[in-house]
Amino acid sequence: MALFEKYVGRKYTSYEDFSKNFTLNAPDDFNFGYDVVDKLGEEQPDLLALLWTNLEGDERRFTFADIARLSDKAAAMFQKQGIKKGDRVMLILKRHYQFWIAIVALHKIGAVVIPATHLLVEKDITYRINAAGISAVVVTAQERVADETDKAQAKAPELKTKFIVGGKREGWLDFDAMLEESDGVYEKVTVCPSDIMLIYFSSGTTGMPKMAAHNFHYALAHIITASFWHNNEHGGLHLTVSDSGWGKCAWGKLYGQWLAESAVFVYDFDNFVPQNLLAMMEKYGITSFCAPPTIYRYFIKEDLSKYDFSKLKYAMAAGEALNPEVSEQFYKATGLRIREAFGQTETVLSLGNFIWDDGIPGSLGMPSPLYDINVYNDDGTVCRTGESGEVCIKADENKIYPGLFLSYYRNPEATKAVWHDGFYHTGDLAWRDERGVFWYVGRADDVIKTSGYRVGPFEVESALMEHPAVLETAITGVPHPDRGQVIKATIVLAPGYEPSDALVKELQNYVKNATAPYKYPRVVEFVKELPRPSAERSAVLRSVRKTQKTNNKKDEPVYLAHFSFTHKYFKYFR
Repeated sequence: MALFEKYVGRKYTSYEDFSKNFTLNAPDDFNFGYDVVDKLGEEQPDLLALLWTNLEGDERRFTFADIARLSDKAAAMFQKQGIKKGDRVMLILKRHYQFWIAIVALHKIGAVVIPATHLLVEKDITYRINAAGISAVVVTAQERVADETDKAQAKAPELKTKFIVGGKREGWLDFDAMLEESDGVYEKVTVCPSDIMLIYFSSGTTGMPKMAAHNFHYALAHIITASFWHNNEHGGLHLTVSDSGWGKCAWGKLYGQWLAESAVFVYDFDNFVPQNLLAMMEKYGITSFCAPPTIYRYFIKEDLSKYDFSKLKYAMAAGEALNPEVSEQFYKATGLRIREAFGQTETVLSLGNFIWDDGIPGSLGMPSPLYDINVYNDDGTVCRTGESGEVCIKADENKIYPGLFLSYYRNPEATKAVWHDGFYHTGDLAWRDERGVFWYVGRADDVIKTSGYRVGPFEVESALMEHPAVLETAITGVPHPDRGQVIKATIVLAPGYEPSDALVKELQNYVKNATAPYKYPRVVEFVKELPRPSAERSAVLRSVRKTQKTNNKKDEPVYLAHFSFTHKYFKYFR
């Protein structure tokens, strides 16, 4: 555990010891590519870093020496194509092993990595390229990702360089072939705490997705996630269920795990089948496992006694609320308590049920010592025991903190809206009990969390409003026994349209084609009118859309962040 000792210093005997005495040695020039991957490649070249398999049964094992060598080759390849420090590069690679090679390479040359899901369509990709100034992409040959990217490029002139993985395509560079031919010689760079390493697009209830920018210390701060929540250890094999396009991948499939010298297991699949995933966990001897609560809800419907979990030592859940009965049933079947935690795209793990005890089922646990966290009233005072308030991190907006985002890239107004008066405001509500344990209440801004995805109502509303049948709409999340929440659209139809099952299907398919398919409303209700101000918002949106079409600017993003809508109106649609 040489890396652990270098950056943390020692192990801790209890949460109290951890909370009071934890320190993180974060060198200004820390670069995950050099200081973790290359270091392990030199000192423990044969240690397993990545074990990858897919539905067809193909299997690849990569040691740290392999990842160091291949990321060098990719770094040289990228530089030879003109990609340099500070350039924004989007990766849309599903669960392909090339993602790990590409992201480490981009860290080594100081480029800004922007992971994205393969579910995005032309409109989503166009917005991201233009918003972030993306000049290069590396995408999978599967699905329709390359098709959608080609269409987006016509409206995104900054995109110049396109790599494709797992296939060949006219106008695209063959990532795999060029990687094989690369000489691995590239110019190393030096980074500092103000340099951006990574950007994640983060959905909200107003406006288009924001860009949470992280520096190079973000990777190092995930040692909290892996060592003190996942309990990843040298020689272990950790599985986090996540596509590489989501922030959860950074939490559980890369940074902290390799800092803990644990291997990452990657199962490259498209559709979640509980029996298949359980079989993989048994076959490969997964030692620690993390997934959204939705996965556990499906697991407990299976006969878990058929699977050998003897090597599984820790189980974690995050991303949405975990039902107590699900946790209890999983415990009865496996003897493992599911440990929950809390964090955001803008942070690393902030609250957690850490490794020193069994955790408290249903709770978010206790604060990470990286941050000064409490629950606050609207007037800035600390909430009393049992009183709900907003979870806030005490942090000067003019300073840089390991793991806490630098800003919303190119959006100072949005940054100031959440980071002011000496606090970062998470927008999440919770309360603390007499032991100091945090318990989740909900999102202050009503972001919908469905099957592990975070969806801003505005994104779905914007897509639906383009359909001629929709006069007004309100988008909300409603409870679902397996998915946590599902998206519901409450719709007022335009004159000449009547409710029908066929129209419901048509509207659902329309949203699937207009934006990422996971955002479509699974529940649709037709009503005569919407309570204000939701109807006002839809009317304004339709008016803006009409103006855009008149001016031939249909595809420009619409920003309605200046409208304020009180949360009480959402109760009508739950």
